[in-house]
Amino acid sequence: MDYLENQTYDELNVGESAELSRTLTEKDIQVFAIMSGDINPAHVDVEYAQSDMFHKIIGHGMWGAALISTVLGTQLPGPGTVYVSQTLRFKKPVGIGDTVTVKVTVTEMKPEKKRVLFDCQCVNQENVLVMEGQAEVIAPSKKIRRLKAELPEISLRRTKSLFNGCLVKAKKLGALRAGVIHPIRSKIMVAVHDACQAGLIEPVLIGQKALILAAAKEAGIDVSGYELVDVEHSHAAIIKAIMMARAGEVGMLVRGGAKTEDLVHAMQKVDKGLLTDQAMSYVSVLDVPTYSKLLILTDTLINMNPNLDVKRGITQNAIDFAQALGVARPKVAILAGADTVNYNTRSTVDAAALCKMAERGQIRGGILDGPLTFDNIISSETAKSKGIESPVIGDADILVVPSVETGNILAEQLEYLAESHNAGLLLGARVPVLMSHINDIFSSTASCALAVLNKHKRSHDE
Repeated sequence: MDYLENQTYDELNVGESAELSRTLTEKDIQVFAIMSGDINPAHVDVEYAQSDMFHKIIGHGMWGAALISTVLGTQLPGPGTVYVSQTLRFKKPVGIGDTVTVKVTVTEMKPEKKRVLFDCQCVNQENVLVMEGQAEVIAPSKKIRRLKAELPEISLRRTKSLFNGCLVKAKKLGALRAGVIHPIRSKIMVAVHDACQAGLIEPVLIGQKALILAAAKEAGIDVSGYELVDVEHSHAAIIKAIMMARAGEVGMLVRGGAKTEDLVHAMQKVDKGLLTDQAMSYVSVLDVPTYSKLLILTDTLINMNPNLDVKRGITQNAIDFAQALGVARPKVAILAGADTVNYNTRSTVDAAALCKMAERGQIRGGILDGPLTFDNIISSETAKSKGIESPVIGDADILVVPSVETGNILAEQLEYLAESHNAGLLLGARVPVLMSHINDIFSSTASCALAVLNKHKRSHDE
């Protein structure tokens, strides 16, 4: 076992020394900034600090000062040491990747108060002095020996939303007329108003007028400038919205207060719905703080247990959608319960067939691989340990799930355990449709941005 053991004042001698070495990482700088509130660009902004002004080094002497405290508190004199004073002179900045060796040496002992003076020096990997100074401490008078504490692992997550880029692009393209179906709850009105204020939609409120106005009043939103189509009930609102989409009077639909199953059923009617020659499918778009880019899961709503041909359509929809977001050649991982084809596991057989379809040009525009399990899709290290090599491993843009149930479970796990922010969109209909329950206003606005981008690409392709 690893122990910490101190040296008491009576055990110390002038000339004794201790040292430790550490390599500065970007994570160290970020943790220090979080703890101290120090957001000086020279310390925390790598791009700024690597400019010519700073000669590609980051001046972070306080990290080195902390290392001196570590040596004094854990090695010499060790546990029980009380800091009295510290003076430091920073001779040379320390940059990411630099290895600093800290050495403290006893220079003077003051028996009247059991105080000890230390000379402190820090050198980098080239043995160049980067910091020097003196420390005065009260040395412990009692012997202490105890197990080293196990420190918790720190996980850093980015705070910047990956949806921001979609919002900026969508605003430049201009707002879509959006048929909002039966918006009779205040939270729906807030989400619609937020997307309108963001310049993404021009709302057309379709439903029972009295209920819509009541919801707007409760939300504190003035809807006098919005177009309002008065109909008798939710079902009538669905029919009217679909008619407007078929006639080109709106460029997208928002489910609002209508029931999902009612809207899906109406959209799938052969002569009166929103069917096209594409399969209808739903993409959940996830901004997972521990993943480097937006992750698209499909299908998570429409096709409960899709056959191979429907999966081909689902996959093509997702590829086209990813291209609308700016991913020129998206990497598509076909998720399954195993990494090898097994006749008894349909998802593995379908995955292999989809990849062959892509080779033959039946699926276009993406790089496909599968079957793959989730751990191998996300972690390149895990995949390599199993001897799996693939261009999609650790870098997937799209996950095609075996079923709606699988996709829903995965999306909710990432939302509640990995703190992802989720948006989404129904694809393959005459117009893009927002189907998700509004539980996050920003996610709803992000979904509107996705609709604008997707609609723009489809119009361009046509």
